[in-house]
Parts: sequence; structure tokens; C-alpha cells
Amino acid sequence: MHRSLVSISDLTDEDITELMELSRVFFEVNSRDIPKVPALRGKTVATLFFENSTRTRLSFELAATRLSADVLTFTLASSSVSKGESLRDTAETIESLGADLIVMRHFSSGSVQLVSSWLDIPLVNAGDGAHEHPTQALLDAVTIMDHFEAGKRLDGIEVAIIGDVLHSRVARSNVQLLSRLGARVTLVGPPALLPTDLSLWPVKVSNSLEEVLPLCDVIYLLRIQSERFSESLMPSLAEFSKDFALTHDRLGRAKKTAIVMHPGPIIRGVEITAEVADSPQSLIRKQVSNGVGVRMAVLYWLFGAYQGRLESIW
Repeated sequence: MHRSLVSISDLTDEDITELMELSRVFFEVNSRDIPKVPALRGKTVATLFFENSTRTRLSFELAATRLSADVLTFTLASSSVSKGESLRDTAETIESLGADLIVMRHFSSGSVQLVSSWLDIPLVNAGDGAHEHPTQALLDAVTIMDHFEAGKRLDGIEVAIIGDVLHSRVARSNVQLLSRLGARVTLVGPPALLPTDLSLWPVKVSNSLEEVLPLCDVIYLLRIQSERFSESLMPSLAEFSKDFALTHDRLGRAKKTAIVMHPGPIIRGVEITAEVADSPQSLIRKQVSNGVGVRMAVLYWLFGAYQGRLESIW
């Protein structure tokens, strides 16, 4: 059966180590004057996005191009979906056109796993509803590791994930991966924006940002995903910001060595102020740049090209 990446749980510890190693190789490739290698020449990668995206979609398309693959771009507004075509027919059409791998984002949780069961090519989950976003977690983990020079583990690193955890696929993937790597994760937010049952999550929970800030090494902000729920379920954005936005004053109460992260898109003035987003402690732009190398690694790895020998990349 073909190998896909739908969830962090699809990865063994060895897989994670391989992907981190490969990512760093591609970080070096991306730093060159001509950041391109022929590793996937002759392959075709299709991006199938049923939700809007800037960072993730461009990152995957750039990753495929830098590996010398051809790219097929699916645009929802101009597709046959608007004429009533089913998800299965759309996916099978793209496979029939010659796609060797599909990168898929969809608004329904579990949709990528379902499509993967219909096709004979690998799929990468670029975000399915409020379920998972595994490549975001991978790029976040390697960004944290490299910043703290932590090697292959994150033992002892305290991570606070703050905001709309309830609707966040990023939070779910990050909790899985960071905790597996040894980090201690605390979820922070108002009760209405936290899952009601966290008994199976390897996390601590707090409703007070002030309480958590002095303890954490990584301050990870999440966007309020108002498109996924009724406003009646939460306080106003102004009230949320008053209690949970990361401001300059609040950052001053954190460790001087603490880093600030965000998966984007940022809503400045809601979950984070512009001053903090652009501060020296912010690794938000580093996350974006690292995302290309991590996604190059994932594509290369899923095609089965990596056999523990990096020479095959060139």
C-alpha cells in the first residue's frame, strides 16, 4: 500500500528522525544561489485545496518546484466541484491526469484519510477541518529544536499553546509531536475555546496566560478561527485580546530566552500585537522559511526516494 502522511500518528520515531535530518539538508539547499535539485524530476505533485491558503499552499508548490517536480494546481472556484462533481470524482480525475502525489486541504475532518483510501498514490494532509496539520507540526518541531540546539529531542522544553485550541488542527498535531519528542505542553485559553474532554491529551491546561508566561520556553499563539463556529460560543474578540493577546508588556514577564511562534495567518491586535510579532524573540518568519525545507523533505520521503543515503538527492 502507498505511504501517505495524514496524521502525526502515521510516523514512527525513526520516521520523525529521518524527516528532521532531511529537512536540514533541504534548509541548506534553500540557502544556495540556485535553490533547486533534480530529486523529483519527472514526478507530478498536485495541490488540491478546498479551503483558502497562502503559506501552506505556496510552501508546498515551491517545495515541489525546487525538487524539480511538475505542479498541478486545483482551484476550487473554477473547478467542476461548482457544477456538482463529487470529492471522489475530483480526486480520481487528478490521479488519472498523471499526478503522482496529492497535497490536500479540506474543511471536513477525516476527508484526507477518506480520499487516500480511494487512490493508489500518496497523499499529504495540508489540513483537514479541525483534525490535523502534520507538516506544520514537523516544521514547528525542527524550528524549536534548532533554535535551542536541542539535537533530536525536546526534553525539558516548556511549550504554551494559546488561543483557539478547540478548532485548531495545528494544536492537535503539535501536541502529539512535541509531547512525543519530550516537550511539556500547556494549553491556554478561555474554557469556551478549549476541548471539553482533554483526558487523553498529554497536556496541562490553564485559563490564565499570566500564570503560564514566566514558565514557558515557547509561546505559541493560535488564530481565532471564527469561520468554524458561532460567535455566541465565545466572548468578543476585544475581551479575548484583553485576557490572552501577547502584548509587549506580557512578553516582558516571560523568560528573556522565550521564543514566540504562530502558524499564521496572524491577526495583529487580536492574538498578538505587531510589536511582538516583529520582535527579536519572534520566530514567525523563520517558521515560514523552514516550512519549504520541511515540505521538500516530506515530498521526497513519501516518494520513497530516501533510503538513508543523501547522495540520491543530487
